[in-house]
Amino acid sequence: MPIQISIKSTLLLALCLIGNLGSDYLHAQTITVAWREKPPHQYKENGKEQGILLELSKRVFKDSQIPTRFVEEPAKRIWQNFSNKTPNYCSFGWYKIPEREALVQFSTSLYKDPPHILLVANAALTSVNRHKNLQSLLADPQLSLAIVDGVSYGERLDQLFLTSQNKIIRSSAAPMIMARMVNANRASMMLIDREDWNYLSSKEEQLMELTQVDIDGMPAGLDRYIVCSKDIPATTMKKINQTLSKLNSSNNISNAGKPK
Repeated sequence: MPIQISIKSTLLLALCLIGNLGSDYLHAQTITVAWREKPPHQYKENGKEQGILLELSKRVFKDSQIPTRFVEEPAKRIWQNFSNKTPNYCSFGWYKIPEREALVQFSTSLYKDPPHILLVANAALTSVNRHKNLQSLLADPQLSLAIVDGVSYGERLDQLFLTSQNKIIRSSAAPMIMARMVNANRASMMLIDREDWNYLSSKEEQLMELTQVDIDGMPAGLDRYIVCSKDIPATTMKKINQTLSKLNSSNNISNAGKPK
């Protein structure tokens, strides 16, 4: 009888160990890291993946020794996947806003943007220049504002858009397409990341017909983060944050558009 008890206890112990190993194994599974097309941060050119944040994020996961596969997906699909609790799923380059904090875990800061700028169509420039600050500009019902749908411009700007008296034109088009819309006078103006504009204007000379306006009252640039599904273990998030801290201290994290 004592021998039988010993065997039974050993079997139970073995099953527990297997269960724990199974849990660890699941957590060690390859993480899908989804990214949206947003040059110059992350994009493909001639089939090659490149961009400041894409390269930085790949390095963060590699240095953290976390197995990953990087996939390009539209912004709306990425956040739908988070809403659907897709497991072992991360993304990067996102602002921290309350709605997202309910869905994902945020890393420490990956990158800090400069403030947004305003791109203005020639036909609307005189009207825009009458306004001394952003709040006044957004209260003008004679102007139309193009906004990329399905993304956040930061909590402050998102709130301003909700109360704006401008005619809001929401589109899922990429910033390049939206800039062409403004250039064709299909919208009076748009807000854009300064780095996005520098990239786009260098690729399409015709867009230089647009006027860049730095207007008072524009919120400061925001931090961008790596975000992961809630099932990603705390130990994995800790590895990511430790790597970000190391890269930051060695001046490899970008700040305000350029490497420190």
